[in-house]
Amino acid sequence: MTVTHRVDASRPEAAVIETAASALRGGELVAFATETVYGLGADATQADAVAKIFVAKGRPQTNPLIAHVSSVDMARQWAESWSDAAEALASAFWPGPLTLIVPRPSAIAASVSAGLNTVGLRVPDHAVARALIEAVERPIAAPSANRSEHVSPTTAQHVVDDLAGRIAMVLDSGPTGVGIESTVVDVSGAMPRVLRRGPIDVASLQRVLGEVRVVERHSDGSTAEASPGQSIRHYAPDVPCVRVLDGMAPAEPGDVVLAVGQPLPEGSIGHALSDPETAARELYAVLRRLEQGGARRIVVLMPPETDPWAALRDRLTRATTALLPKNSS
Repeated sequence: MTVTHRVDASRPEAAVIETAASALRGGELVAFATETVYGLGADATQADAVAKIFVAKGRPQTNPLIAHVSSVDMARQWAESWSDAAEALASAFWPGPLTLIVPRPSAIAASVSAGLNTVGLRVPDHAVARALIEAVERPIAAPSANRSEHVSPTTAQHVVDDLAGRIAMVLDSGPTGVGIESTVVDVSGAMPRVLRRGPIDVASLQRVLGEVRVVERHSDGSTAEASPGQSIRHYAPDVPCVRVLDGMAPAEPGDVVLAVGQPLPEGSIGHALSDPETAARELYAVLRRLEQGGARRIVVLMPPETDPWAALRDRLTRATTALLPKNSS
């Protein structure tokens, strides 16, 4: 049975946090909000607890998790080594939606990192998440709290819809503010590499570091990855979801249209997301609402090919299963 506890997003009640922390210390799974999406947490030092995440989500072992810490100081303590690039990015963007890939210490379970010798660390910009980490006094491994490959959760109800009966507890602090997963940057080598696009864009990273390399990956899951979010199919609704890059495909009975970065075509049934910040915050909730509303198919009009929209394009590309050329079905 999954228990839900309401908790204040800005001033989390100590008793609720301790209840959740006790469950985590005892090897149970607890879902909680970060500023990006809801995460499914386990004590990152307990291999048996981490294993429960993969079972609950149906997640392949090759897809790593992110270990959440409460401060830059804590991150330094839980990295095998800490580079100048890590320090610069942490100082600029933490707490916030940035994950740093650093050498993994042996105290963090190898399964957190898909068996690799690196680990993703992040300081979330959410009072509930940081209070929980501080109470546990260890990193909390936490991917998104949803079924593997399904649309990520931005409310506690989304978590319950996907994982009720599979996890011990959900901390409900309301909807998340950012709405898409963190930017992931590998700083374990000589050249910083962006492994996953996210709320912090490449231009912002370059202002801090100078040169960074962007690595575009579409993994079939057969090999371990350093970053989550590399799967070919990810963030996807349970109904067919197709994308249109240029023009509008002919509407068919039961279709709904999701227009991202452009207006909803006249006569279409669906939803429009106009600017990058709003689109990021609302995308997953809108996809779930369209999915649950009886749509036969979701037709996505893709956003512009510009850096502010890059993270949204990445998520929508992985969520969609076909490319419809202009004026075709």
